[in-house]
Amino acid sequence: MPRIPETERLNVISAPDRALWAEKGCILAGMDEVGRGPLAGPVVAACVVMPAEPLVPYVNDSKKLSEKRRESVNADILVTALDYALAWVGPEIIDEINILEATRCAFTEAFSNMRLPITDVMIDALSGLPLEARQHVLIHGDARCYSIAAASILAKVARDAYMIEQDRLYPAYGFARNKGYGTAEHIAALKAYGPCPLHRRSFIKRFV
Repeated sequence: MPRIPETERLNVISAPDRALWAEKGCILAGMDEVGRGPLAGPVVAACVVMPAEPLVPYVNDSKKLSEKRRESVNADILVTALDYALAWVGPEIIDEINILEATRCAFTEAFSNMRLPITDVMIDALSGLPLEARQHVLIHGDARCYSIAAASILAKVARDAYMIEQDRLYPAYGFARNKGYGTAEHIAALKAYGPCPLHRRSFIKRFV
């Protein structure tokens, strides 16, 4: 199947955003998270307000981008965004309140850290958040909405960088490679060495 030109792809992925950008007085943010599934590390949420112009090339679901492209696009988002914020919820809280509630907390905190008076939020999958804005929920929103995709990139690049830093402290688990996900290498290290402070105890019960 031929690849569509980037300008055309951007027009498609930004269609949900443009419908709201066209509304008078609307300040639209996109929100997404990364890190719900790993055995270790935080869940990270990002909230970002992108301008209607210029559209940043290659903004897409962060999982569809190579690491090199993702980091390059992340840098472009940071200099183009009108406002953005990140929120982190660590493994201790995840274990205490469960990953869904921790994710909701991360979304809520990221939104509360924004400086602009946001009126509308595009959110990937999660509904009913305690936000003072209209919420527009899209399933697979990181692949269907420009603002959500931008948030997904911010969250993933930030979390990946953190896990690479933690690899220097806990080199046995390969965090620089697996970012805390349950790869065979990671699970083998868990069984051999037991958990470190980054591990989510509620996620690793069957391995240790």
